[in-house]
Amino acid sequence: MGPMPEASGSGMTDEDDYSTFENKTGLAEDMKFLASMPELCDVTFLVGDTREPVCAVKAVLAARSRVFHKMLYQTPSPQRKKEPPARENKIRLFLKRSSEPLLNLQNAAQQRSGFTQQLAPIQEPQSHQHHTLIIEEFEPDVFRQLIEYIHTGCVTLQPRTLLGVMNAADYYGLDELRRACAGFVQCCITVDTVCALLASAERYIQYKCTKSLVQKVLEFVDEHGNEVLNLGSFTLLPQHVVRLILAREELRADEFTKFQAALMWSKKYCDNNQNTPLKDVIGNFIEYIQFHKIPATVLMQEVNPLGLVPPEIIMNALAYQSINFFMKEFVAGRPNQCRPQKILSPQSEETGSQHVGPVVAGSVWQHHDLELERLRRRIGSETKFW
Repeated sequence: MGPMPEASGSGMTDEDDYSTFENKTGLAEDMKFLASMPELCDVTFLVGDTREPVCAVKAVLAARSRVFHKMLYQTPSPQRKKEPPARENKIRLFLKRSSEPLLNLQNAAQQRSGFTQQLAPIQEPQSHQHHTLIIEEFEPDVFRQLIEYIHTGCVTLQPRTLLGVMNAADYYGLDELRRACAGFVQCCITVDTVCALLASAERYIQYKCTKSLVQKVLEFVDEHGNEVLNLGSFTLLPQHVVRLILAREELRADEFTKFQAALMWSKKYCDNNQNTPLKDVIGNFIEYIQFHKIPATVLMQEVNPLGLVPPEIIMNALAYQSINFFMKEFVAGRPNQCRPQKILSPQSEETGSQHVGPVVAGSVWQHHDLELERLRRRIGSETKFW
């Protein structure tokens, strides 16, 4: 006799239980086929601005979502007052009652003669009629994925529609799908998908799930600033999102890359709006770029020749760099002349006493003042960085 199988902690053996057969994959495929056949469905949703049709089975929707159950099966709100039935005229009631015996005799005579009266078709109950509903809150691709999940229990999440599916799941009370989307966010935020996620957030900004996702996406943008700003898909973002990114203090990107990203977005916008000057468009982003942090050679060779940045901003940046460079050179070359020292004044040399006081290199500071005044006159009264 062979060895007995080892028992697990629960008292059950490790052998497979063949008494239960499950075919979840086959069921999911069949339900997906069911939702794809309009003649087998009893509700059609016209979704989005294009009113794209999406078919479904009402019973499945109601069983999986309380929101759909209320939408499809519950009676109208009791707050609406029903109009009282119109009172029939007393003469009409009298004629109706007096004619009933005659109608009964006529029906009996027709049955005896073998005449079969054609009955009017019985109206189908309201719950079995085909419904057509309009859905404006979500895009067709998003709503189609939601319907697929409700019928089959599975769906393939995509970065392009992730935000819409997550908000739709929250809206229709599908908590498992919403949590799955929230978990997928952590692994789908990459340099290649970040702009698509931000672009989709524009449509669903009023939903609460959007805020948490956008915050995570912006934190990723801060960490990979230069890479994100160089993406071609950066031009697809709305203007206020571009401004939001460029204005972030946490953004790890050099200022010239920020300028190039703003220029690239502005050119794309002008391609789609032919009558809009490029200078006016890029002017919306100038305030978020710190030009004094761009090297002087790059300013003069790459930025200034374009004629898109006001001259006073360029001159302010050059003046700031010039004075900052002069001050660093001065401090590095004469460290002892920038702090108090013990010196002997001419009078105290005779008496042998010591005098402690600050010493300032008069000629050097006079040169600095002259240089500062010359730069101020050169750039006019617009001295932004002093």
